[in-house]
Amino acid sequence: MIDGLPSRRIALFPATFDPPTHGHMETVLRGARLFDEVVVAVYAEPSKQTLFSAAERLELVQEAVRDLGVTNVRVRSYNRRLTADLAREEGACALIRGLRAVSDFDYELQLAHMNKALAPDVETVVLLASARYSFLSSTIVREVARLGGDVAPWVPRIVAERLGERFGQPHAPVNLPEVLDAEVGADRIAGFMSTDDRVR
Repeated sequence: MIDGLPSRRIALFPATFDPPTHGHMETVLRGARLFDEVVVAVYAEPSKQTLFSAAERLELVQEAVRDLGVTNVRVRSYNRRLTADLAREEGACALIRGLRAVSDFDYELQLAHMNKALAPDVETVVLLASARYSFLSSTIVREVARLGGDVAPWVPRIVAERLGERFGQPHAPVNLPEVLDAEVGADRIAGFMSTDDRVR
């Protein structure tokens, strides 16, 4: 400990990961460059219904992280507890959050202030999504897969395989950015309005 700073900087990256996407994995990689260790925390029982079970989501994230080839990332699940409490248990100095678009900002701001009130020693670090993943969410991936589209460009290999098993073999790839632009909004695709995918 030097000047009140932890000797090892540990960050917690919590999400539902239903399923994990390349956007999630980009955040993991960037967090791994900033911190000595990143703990990816898969929330087991969110308030919304999930496509994959808690055990399946944990396995998908573990496999996706393994494919990244990083050595300072650990994956775990958690349930029925505050993320702030989990951060303290893990000795984390920061919570990593991904910000995709302006529409995410209000929610993330509220969440950051609440977590700061619950755990004053834990900072929230927001990583802006790269342009190529700024439109991407688990909700969009699930819906494209359900409608027969090929989601392989936007998810880890194991996720594409499991979605194929769940919904059948994909049809021709879908150009998501063009579809989203046509729908005028980062959360609309194929005529539907997606639900909030930011359960933590």
